[in-house]
This record gives sequence, C-alpha cells and structure tokens, in this order.
Amino acid sequence: MDSPRNSRSFSSNLFYLFLLLSSNLLTLFISTTFYSPCSLTPRVESITTIGKTADCAPKDHEPTPKVEIVEQFNASESATDLPDEFLAFTSPQKLPLGYNSNFDSDKILPPVGRPCALFPDMLRRYMSYKVNGSCPDDELLAQKLLLRGCEPLPRRRCHPAAQKEYVEPYPLPHSLWMTPSDSSVVWTAYTCKNYSCLINRMHTQKGFDDCKNCFDLAGREKTRWTGNGGGIDFSIDEVLAVKKPGTIRIGLDIGGGVATFAVRMRKRNITIITTSMNLNGPFNNFIASRGVVPLYISISQRLPFFDNTLDIVHSMHVLSNWIPTKLLHFLIFDIYRVLRPGGLFWLDHFFCVGDQLENVYTPLIGSVGFNKVKWVVGRKLDRGPELNEMYLSALLEKPLENSW
Repeated sequence: MDSPRNSRSFSSNLFYLFLLLSSNLLTLFISTTFYSPCSLTPRVESITTIGKTADCAPKDHEPTPKVEIVEQFNASESATDLPDEFLAFTSPQKLPLGYNSNFDSDKILPPVGRPCALFPDMLRRYMSYKVNGSCPDDELLAQKLLLRGCEPLPRRRCHPAAQKEYVEPYPLPHSLWMTPSDSSVVWTAYTCKNYSCLINRMHTQKGFDDCKNCFDLAGREKTRWTGNGGGIDFSIDEVLAVKKPGTIRIGLDIGGGVATFAVRMRKRNITIITTSMNLNGPFNNFIASRGVVPLYISISQRLPFFDNTLDIVHSMHVLSNWIPTKLLHFLIFDIYRVLRPGGLFWLDHFFCVGDQLENVYTPLIGSVGFNKVKWVVGRKLDRGPELNEMYLSALLEKPLENSW
C-alpha cells in the first residue's frame, strides 16, 4: 500500500510535467505564429529586399530549402496609403463562371509590379482620374514608376492623352524610311516639341540624350548594319549567313532605338520586335509610325516570350557595364531561355573598361552556356584612348543539344 508521502510526490511530478509540456507548447505556438519565416500564416507580407537566409523545416523528406528573410511591412496598414483605383485593379476578382482549371482557382489576380506600392505618392498621382474620363497627361510619371520597378504598370479605366489632329501614317513600304507627322505624338513629356528638333538635336543641344542622333533617318541610321561587315561592325547579312537560309524568322531587338534593325530585317522577311523606352524622345511612337512593332518594357522585366521560341535576339550598346553585374547575368540567362536551340544572340558593341572585359564580363557571358560563333574586341576611342574603354561584338549560339 502506497504511503501519503509517495502519493503527494507523484502528484507533484505530474504537475511539473504538465507545466513543462505547457510551456514548450506555448513557446512553439508563439515562435511559429509570429517569428518563423516558415509560418503558414504570416502576419505580414514581404517585399523583395534581400537579406540573410534562414533554414525552414523540410517537407516530405525534401532537401531543406533556404528562405530569404526580407524587410517586411504590414499590408493592412499600408493599404490605406494606396489609391482606390489601384486597390480595385489589384484585388482578387471572382471568375463569373466559377472555378477554372487553367487558373486552378475561382479568382483572377491581375499582375502588377509589387514595387508600385513602395511609391504611394507617385502611384496616387498616376491612379487618380475620373473613371471613364480622360487620363492625366502623365507619360513622364508613368515611365518613372516603371523604371523604379513598378512593372507592369497597373491598368487604368480612362482614355489616354492624344494629339488633337491625328494624321494617318505613311503607307508601307514608304513609312519605313519617312519621318512621320508631328501630329502622331503628344509632345508634353519631351524637351523637343517636333521631329525637326529631334533630328537636329545632335548639333543644337548640349548634354546627353539617349540615342541622340537616332531620329535622323538620313544620317547614321541609313548605313547601320549594311556593307560587308568586318571588325566589331558585323553586318546583318554576315550574321544571317551563319544559319541556313530561312531559318532566322522571328526575333527581338533589346533597346533598339528607332528600330532600324527591325526595318532592315523586315526587308529580309524577318519579324523583329523592338523594346524601347521613351527617354526624352517618342521612340515607341516613331517605331510604330515606321510600320514595325514596339514593345515598351525596361531591361529589368522578364522577357514576355515563352521558352525556346525566338530565332535571334540582338542588342546594340544597351547591354553594357552600366547594368549591375548580377542583373546582367539574369538578363543574359533570360535571353538564353527565350532563344530556341540553335538560336543566335548578337551582342553588338557591348562596352566596358579593358580589365572588366577579362575579369568580369568574359567569365559572366561564358557561364551561361552559349557557343561562340564570333567574338571580336576593339578599342572604344570616342572619349579618348586614355580611358581604356573597349567594345565587344559577339555572335553566340544556343546549343542544339543539351542546352539545359
């Protein structure tokens, strides 16, 4: 028979065991609910400011992943700073016919650049308008948002600013080499207020402007990529001769100015889409007026093409040492992604300082996996030889086999 002392001791042990288990369970609850980056119900949403990493518990015996711990903000608090039209556009919208297997949901979430919310004052100005009315004349504001990572921009329910008296464009093929009418552009965002000013600004304006002489179709544009090539100045026909006739059919020109590259390729029955910003000039309007296709995206955006689809990607001057190295690495991998096996990447006049080419960019480009077809290095002398600036022109091919 147990003694009363043994009974009390046993009861005390049970009590302490209960306290221990309770405290452990409480600690686990608090840590997983409020602090753990692996919590299934986090209290805050994350923005992409990269920080240190932490281990999360593996799931189903998979390797333990690394999860970025990022700067955080409370979405419910920040929502009050955002304009109503932005919230209306970005809110989940119920699909009228219910669940859709393509979306794997009964809702649709319109895409918009997450950094939009980081600039509430600019966003409020951009998204403040009368629904079904006229949009503000705010091209410069929209481009500033886009270049800050608010890409894609949110859609708006208003009519964009338009010129008062629009003149129909010249018909093809005359439009390819004709300066369009001034009435095809709303000029308020630009220093120049007509095409005559843009054509002459190389001689009349001081300071830097992007592609300052591009709008003069009777100037340097008239001879770009023509002739027999040689050195760092590859010609289009020299490049096309690398592949079987007719196998280069569609492609992309990144940062293509006024799309002269696309115009020349069009005459060879090749369709090229040209990406361009409107940096103090109506580049997208001008490209469209010529009769080729503009695409208004920055170099930071994932290329809007499916994997293994394009025959050629070209870029002149834009891809160079002004781009952060890691961003450039992502971009070249994205070019590799959209090119079909056997597709060509024409890196045209990439510029950098001499030691950067050997120490940074040659290894970076080489790590992506292209085959080198042409690789020509030359001196960039327009600002003086003492700067030791270099040009690289390269023709790279995505491998036909094992390109992954």
